[in-house]
Amino acid sequence: MKTDLDTIERLATLMETANLSSVEICEGETRISLKRPEPAAAISAPVYGIPAGGATLPPVQAAVPPLAPTSSVEEGSQVVDFNDMKELKSPMVGVVYTAPEPGAEPFVKPGSRVKKGQVLCIIEAMKLMNEYTAPEDGEILDICIQNEELVEFGQVLFKMV
Repeated sequence: MKTDLDTIERLATLMETANLSSVEICEGETRISLKRPEPAAAISAPVYGIPAGGATLPPVQAAVPPLAPTSSVEEGSQVVDFNDMKELKSPMVGVVYTAPEPGAEPFVKPGSRVKKGQVLCIIEAMKLMNEYTAPEDGEILDICIQNEELVEFGQVLFKMV
């Protein structure tokens, strides 16, 4: 990942427009972490006056911490590489059911390990119940639908790695 001032400025703009308090991007051994100060905290910057006699000010260098890999992962936890994430999209328009019957446990939850061919949900289209199955082995990261929701063709249903 090429880290330059333009990339950092785009991340800062993203933080501002999305009203995020922090953004962290990790790719390989490169890590960029931006955090906003707490709203109550005031940032004070040194004030420089213009020197008498026309002297020039020393050049100002921004203090940028080195982009070193960090290890803040607890032992026993697994790091998820979001670069390998796959979006599982709806193959049709219909009503989605996340459980085999009303009141039953859902087919999958975030964090569920799934096998290829395992049912993830059912999509009802034209009074036909169509099982939507996992295309490969993996782990469900996110469920992007609600039970009995109308889904469109190509709408993201699940995210998995």
